[in-house]
Amino acid sequence: MTFATTQTTEPSGFALFFQQYGLLLMLLVLIVFMFWSSRRRAARTKIEQETKARQMVPGVKVLLQGGLYGTLVEFDGEDLSKPAQVELAPGFVVEVHSQAILRVVDPTEDVPAEDATLADAPAVETIDAEPAAPAAPLAGDNVPDADDKPKA
Repeated sequence: MTFATTQTTEPSGFALFFQQYGLLLMLLVLIVFMFWSSRRRAARTKIEQETKARQMVPGVKVLLQGGLYGTLVEFDGEDLSKPAQVELAPGFVVEVHSQAILRVVDPTEDVPAEDATLADAPAVETIDAEPAAPAAPLAGDNVPDADDKPKA
């Protein structure tokens, strides 16, 4: 009686190398990619922060994290622990944390197209008219006379 036997062939060359070190190589490639990606992102963030710091001068319009627009009154770019002062309305200045300023608003983007057409429209003139005469009371039983006093 003969049984079928299978012959196993040993992997050779690249297959043997990948079988032994493939997982380690993939792990090494992923670690290198993670470091490269994080350094690239950090460099991009640093450039954005430097650009924002150069734009942060008093008088510029800013957008706060809460969605409020205002004009920057005072900002210390060197010491970020000091609060920035932002004027939200004429005479209404608030102190906010320096990181609460989301970005500097570009002057061309803060005027929507519909507001621009309203700004070009002529102002509406008001006409001073004499006040209308008071309506005469209706005739009937429930019309009060001058002598009537409220009933208790």
